Amino acid sequence: MAFENHALNDSMLNIPSEPRGAYTGSNQFIHTCLSCFMFDRENAQPFLVNEDGKKTTRDQLRTVGPWCRQKAKNIFRKKTLYKRLPILSWLPKYSGADAVGDLVAGITVGLTVIPQALAYAGIAGLPAAYGLYGSFMGCFVYIFLGSHKDVPIGPTAIASLLTLQASKGVWQRAVLLGFLSGLIEIVMGVFGLGFLLDFVSGPVNCGFTSAVALIILSSQIKDILGISASGNTFVQMWTSIIEHVPDTRLWDTVLGIVCIIVLLLMRKLASLQIGPVNDGEKTTMQKAINKTLWLIGTSRNAILVIITGGIGAAVHYSGEQFFKLIGPIPPGLPSFEAPPFSIPEITNGTEIIQEGETFSEMVSQLGSGLIVIPLIALLENMAICKAFADGKAIDASQELIAIGTANVFNSFVQGYPGNGALSRGAVNHASGARTPMGSLYTGVLVILALLFFTPYFYYIPRSALAAIIIAAVIFMVEVRVIKPMWRSKKTDLLPGIAAFIACLALPLEFGILVGIGINVIFILYHSARPKITIELCVTSGVNTKYLMITPDRCLIFPSTEYVRNLVNKQGLKSQTPVVIDCSHIYGADYTAATVIESLVKDFESREQKILFYNLKPSVLHVFEGIDNKIMVYYDFDTLERVINEK
Repeated sequence: MAFENHALNDSMLNIPSEPRGAYTGSNQFIHTCLSCFMFDRENAQPFLVNEDGKKTTRDQLRTVGPWCRQKAKNIFRKKTLYKRLPILSWLPKYSGADAVGDLVAGITVGLTVIPQALAYAGIAGLPAAYGLYGSFMGCFVYIFLGSHKDVPIGPTAIASLLTLQASKGVWQRAVLLGFLSGLIEIVMGVFGLGFLLDFVSGPVNCGFTSAVALIILSSQIKDILGISASGNTFVQMWTSIIEHVPDTRLWDTVLGIVCIIVLLLMRKLASLQIGPVNDGEKTTMQKAINKTLWLIGTSRNAILVIITGGIGAAVHYSGEQFFKLIGPIPPGLPSFEAPPFSIPEITNGTEIIQEGETFSEMVSQLGSGLIVIPLIALLENMAICKAFADGKAIDASQELIAIGTANVFNSFVQGYPGNGALSRGAVNHASGARTPMGSLYTGVLVILALLFFTPYFYYIPRSALAAIIIAAVIFMVEVRVIKPMWRSKKTDLLPGIAAFIACLALPLEFGILVGIGINVIFILYHSARPKITIELCVTSGVNTKYLMITPDRCLIFPSTEYVRNLVNKQGLKSQTPVVIDCSHIYGADYTAATVIESLVKDFESREQKILFYNLKPSVLHVFEGIDNKIMVYYDFDTLERVINEK
C-alpha cells in the first residue's frame, strides 16, 4: 500500500485519542516511527510499505552476491588503496629535500639502533645477533605500509622483556612469537580492533611502563656486576642478584658505572646550545658547534660501543680477562626461511641436550604473550605517533597492519617481535625525517653491520651494553606524572599504583590485567551510582507540589536498583507525584526494564503518580519489551495538567 505525501494525524494512524503530548505504550513508539520515517519529504516520493514485511530465505540469499561485490569494490577502490598503502600518497611528491632529510635521519637512527639491538637481545635472553636480525626487514616493510614518518621499527626494551617471559630464551619460540604476534596484529588491524587500546588508561600505562623500566634495569644489574643471575619477575631477579653478589667482578662493575655516568652526561650534550637563544642570531660557527654537540649526544650509544669495544679488544689481546665480552656473532645475513614451527630434539648419544617441541607445545609455552605483545606494540607505536602527530589524525588500524606485517617478515629472517620505540622516534624526528623512507637507510646500515662488522662486536663488554640499557630505561620511570595526577584526580593513582606493584610481583601480562581490572571496577562503580538531581517543584497556577528526579546517564544493570531505591525513598518521603526527567537517558537494558516495571507497580500500590518526561523512543521500546505500562509525556504543559488532576 502507498501513503499520500501529506501530514499525518492521529486519526489517520488509528491511534486512540489521548491528551495532546501524551502517548501510552506502543502507540507513542508507532507514532514516532511513522512520523520520522514514513515519508521522504525532500524528494516528495512516497515510500512503499510491504504489508507482510517478510523476506524468504531465497530472497535473503540473493542479497549475498551484491553485498560481496560491494565489499570487494570498497576494498579495491582508490581511497582504500591509498589508505592501506600510504607510500602511494607521499612517493609521487618526494623531493630532493625529502631525500636529504631522510638520509640524515636514517643514518642517525641506524647508529642508535645497532647498539640498542645488541643490548635488547640480551633482555630477550637471546644471542646478540638476534637483535640485529630483527632490525632491518621491518624497516623496509614499514616504508610501504607505515603511516607515520617518525616510527623506526625494531627491537624495543618492553617487547624484548615480554619476549623473554614468553619464550624463556629459546630462539625458536622467540621467532615463532614474532610470526604469530604479527599475524594477530594484522587481523586486529583488518577488523579495526585498535579500540582495545582504550581499555588501557593513562595511569595504568604509566604504572606498567614504570614497572617494566625497573624490571629491565634489574635484569641488567647482573651484567654490570659481572655475575650470573636469573628470574622473570622483579622479585625473582633481585633474589638471584643478592645470592650472587659475592661473585661480583670489579672491572666489569667499574666499567659499567663509568659508562652509565658518561652516557648521562653525553645525553645532556644533545640539548646544549651555544650562543643566542634565537637561532637566527647565531653565527655559522655556533650553529656548526651546536649541530656537532647534538650529533655526539644523539650517537652516544654508538660512540660508547666503539670506544669500549676497542678497550675490550686491547685487554683481550693482552691476555687478561678483565671484562665479560659479548662473544662471537655469526657473520653475514641470516637465511631467508620460514619461522620454526617445531623444535627438533637434539641428543648426544643417550643424553638429551635439547627437548623437542611440537607446534602446539610451542604455542602453549608462548601463552598470553601472543595477546599482550600485539597490544603493547600498538601502545608503543601510538605513543610515537601521538607525540609527533602535529595535529594529524592517526590510523591505529593501519599501524597494526604495518607492524604486524613487519613482524611476519622479520620472523623469516629469524627476528623476534619488535615495533617502534619512542626514544628512536624522538631521534628520527629531531634528525629531520620527512617520510618513512628514512627507514631504508636504517635497514641498510644494519645490513652493513651484519656483513662487515660482526667480528668486531665480539670485543664489546657486556657491562657496556648493560649501561646503554640502564641509561635509556631509567627515564621510562614515570615519576613526573604523580604530582599532576594527584592534583587532577587522586583516585586515578590507585589503578596506576596497582598496575605498578602487580607488574613487579607478577608476570607482566597479569600485572597489566590487574590495573585494567581496577579501572573497570571504577567505571562500573561510576555507572552504578549515577548522579541524580532531586527538585521539589510546583505546577504553574494551581501550585501542586511534585518531585522532579533527573538521572544524568543511561540506565543499565549496575545502577537500576540504586535508582529504584532512591526514587521509592523520595516518593514515600514526599507523598507527591514523582516525575522522572529522562532527557539524559539515552540507553537502557533488560534489567532496567524489569526494575522500571517494579517501580511503577510500587507507586501504583500506594496510588501515587509516577510519570516519565522526555523518554527517548529507543529507550521506551526497551521498557515495552516486558509490557511496561508507563505514562510518557513530551509536552510540559500536558505534564503539569496531568499532575494537577486528582
